[in-house]
Amino acid sequence: MNKLTIYDNPLDFIKSIIEDIKFSKDLGVLRCVQCGMCTSTCPAARYSNYNPRDMIERVLEGDISVLEDENIWNCFYCYTCHSICPVGNSACEINQILKQFAISKGINQDKLIPFLEFGDNYLNKAIGGIPSIFFDDIREDVGEEWWEFRNNLEDIRKDLGLSPVIPSQDVIDEVETLLINCGFKGRLDKIKESRGVIYE
Repeated sequence: MNKLTIYDNPLDFIKSIIEDIKFSKDLGVLRCVQCGMCTSTCPAARYSNYNPRDMIERVLEGDISVLEDENIWNCFYCYTCHSICPVGNSACEINQILKQFAISKGINQDKLIPFLEFGDNYLNKAIGGIPSIFFDDIREDVGEEWWEFRNNLEDIRKDLGLSPVIPSQDVIDEVETLLINCGFKGRLDKIKESRGVIYE
């Protein structure tokens, strides 16, 4: 992958990340010494070609080709890098912002397709839920006990005296209104439309 710098000053790329609303203002990204602690403890780095140290280096160099790097999608936000960094940086938080930049530019949006149903669950049920595309893999990995538990969860909760998993219609309507007004639904619909995906 060729290095591509979008700004005359490479630090302008990291400034655009620091100025993002999702950026925690106390992160030590500009103090990164490239020690590699993030990569040495990262589960995604162990099982894939994702390298958080390399990702941060590219960001600090102003290399926007990192947005097109499919390896950044292997980070699943366990925050191990965040907890180990000696200067208080969080590669996973930077990763989240990079993915948002990529999504906004239409880069690697196919990576979102398996998770669109998760967004629909929030809109229609006011609660997250495992997308059904993953059910078969979970059944195989965890066993039939998980499937039985999932299918009987409401009865189990009722026996334990717990309220239903899915909230009342008033709560669902309120969450839907919030997700529409903050632009979540519009963004979800735009991604679905651009990829020809329909979940409801």
